[in-house]
Amino acid sequence: MTREIKNLKQFSKVAERFEGSHLLCPGCAHGMIVREVLNATEAPILIGASTGCLEVSTAVYPYTSWNVPWIHIGFENSSTAIAGAEAMYKSLVKKGKYKGEKPKFVAFGGDGATYDIGFQWISGCFERGHNMTYICLDNEVYANTGGQRSGSTPLGSSTSTSPAGNVSYGKKDKKKDILLIMAAHGAPYVAQVSPNKWKDMNKKIKKAIDTDGPTFINAMSACTTEWKFNADKTVEVSDLAVDSLVFPLFEIINGRELNITYRPKNVLPVRDYLGAQGRFKHLFKKENEHIIEQLQKDVDDRWEYLQRREEARV
Repeated sequence: MTREIKNLKQFSKVAERFEGSHLLCPGCAHGMIVREVLNATEAPILIGASTGCLEVSTAVYPYTSWNVPWIHIGFENSSTAIAGAEAMYKSLVKKGKYKGEKPKFVAFGGDGATYDIGFQWISGCFERGHNMTYICLDNEVYANTGGQRSGSTPLGSSTSTSPAGNVSYGKKDKKKDILLIMAAHGAPYVAQVSPNKWKDMNKKIKKAIDTDGPTFINAMSACTTEWKFNADKTVEVSDLAVDSLVFPLFEIINGRELNITYRPKNVLPVRDYLGAQGRFKHLFKKENEHIIEQLQKDVDDRWEYLQRREEARV
């Protein structure tokens, strides 16, 4: 079947590869991101998915939401599965046993599978130079297994394993800077995206998939369940994240050239973003407000760093 060429002005008309018949929570941003990934290319595409919200909600036997070849292997190693498929493809081509169109290879993982328990597998794939794209669906918590904190969970967030209470303000550690870590591998392309800025997201995803070598996308995926906001507020909360610079949108090419791709006309205070989510409500108590001040300082410092690095091109 011939698929319509992707066109931003005709986005809604593109033939679907990801069906809406899934069990993701109402308002979950995962579906928005995955749909965009699959519609970003007309080439054959192979998908690997780590254990997580996406996997358990889109492939409930005997049903599936995937209209492409898809594999679930383990919590930690969707990257390895897709790297294996990519290596097999190269072998078949070398032996003259594959004559079809060159496929794209994409792995999905949540922040738990990416920042934490799957990181060594991802790092290995990038060190070996597999021609693949890894996409982290970053909802900043182990949302599928009980809301535990991950390496992506922000400072001060209340989770089931770092609960806020009389003796704690929530998580006491800062969020890991996964994009700079992946750029440090010398990857040809890494980028941060957010589904509320879908044109920016589409361009970056397409660029990542079409770039030779291992590429990485960190996609903010607001979680209505664990971030504790109403299901109809996903885009609004995402707007607050990027406009407060808590989740800045930028790309890094060949591990060095950094480009900021979205600059808010009116930068919002971090407290506006925090106040829209129940996971941070305890920070507005007098005894915890110093954490809001710390988060604002961290965001300001990082934004200044990104701007300096963009100007220096190093």
